[in-house]
Amino acid sequence: MKIAILGASYLQLPLVEKAKANGIETHCFAWDDGKAVCKEVADYFYDISVLEKETILEKCQEINIDGILTIATDICVPTISYVAAKMNLIGNSLQTALLTTNKGLMRDCFHTHNIPSPAHRTITDIKQLSAIENTFPLIVKPVDRSGSLGVKKVSHQKELLDAVEESLSYSFEKTCIVEEYISGVEVSVETLSWKGEHQIVNITDKVLSPEPYFVEIAHHQPTTLHASLQEKIKKIALNTLRATNIEFGASHIEMKITEAGNVYVIEIGSRMGGDFIGSDLVKLSTGIDYLQCVLDIALNQFNWQESIPKYNRYAGVYFYCKETQSLNPYFQKEYEWTVKKEILNDDLKLIKSSNDRSGYLIYQSDKKIEL
Repeated sequence: MKIAILGASYLQLPLVEKAKANGIETHCFAWDDGKAVCKEVADYFYDISVLEKETILEKCQEINIDGILTIATDICVPTISYVAAKMNLIGNSLQTALLTTNKGLMRDCFHTHNIPSPAHRTITDIKQLSAIENTFPLIVKPVDRSGSLGVKKVSHQKELLDAVEESLSYSFEKTCIVEEYISGVEVSVETLSWKGEHQIVNITDKVLSPEPYFVEIAHHQPTTLHASLQEKIKKIALNTLRATNIEFGASHIEMKITEAGNVYVIEIGSRMGGDFIGSDLVKLSTGIDYLQCVLDIALNQFNWQESIPKYNRYAGVYFYCKETQSLNPYFQKEYEWTVKKEILNDDLKLIKSSNDRSGYLIYQSDKKIEL
């Protein structure tokens, strides 16, 4: 069998390795920007931008692939839907791809289907701000980027103008959203979908960096939220999957829970969560081979038996940066709960996006490890 994998950064490496372990021929598409680590691992590598959908389609037809997918990367999702539709392969519709990658369309969809989410306005020109009556604080974010890139909380008009200008510069479509700020704890919901049926795989507790950037600096599974609140989160997650018409594959739904217990959907991605959530933490906490599941779904050979939990343990990841430099001793010594750790560079930065992380430490234990 042959699989097309879009993206070639370290995020896709576990998927390439999993496919090769299954004896599947791997064809990896990405712009070779010097960070395409999968280039050396995949059977075939093509220096083609993941946005070049027509060129990728032509190559995939020539190869005669059996499936196409990505993990943890939003930018690839529309191209995957396009190629899958043209080649009659497993994939979500192009409309679903757009609803789950464009935050403006996503917010409109949420409000149409009564999914609780922050009030928002879509901005394509900074001049539009003059017509908006703002109630601060607000969150500004590009409609089409991930990894907290260009996301910022603002508390007054001058900050808003600067943040919108910066956010528009990050956006491929030169569009951003200005939305209501929701205060509370953040979780993500990891799911699987197969032929329109859905399963909640796990709920992930998140730790964010201080204001104004709110970059994720740790994740823990399973959630420690009260059972009744978990049930509310699961119900809203399933409604979100239906509203965006997701039929196949992994999804990653980010939510905020207020002190009063109100749940708001911040966004949904129709792909596996990044930051090692999908590639490592789900298997460490449940025994479910999430990577195998998404691979088998893309190849039209999935069985729900694959998604039955094998055990219930705690797993998590801590990210190394200036704000978390106190983690350094844990990188110097081995602990029985350490699964994997790596310092990528010693130049610790104050974190503004996930690109500013300098390392990670993954754990598995019978209890939550709090460092």
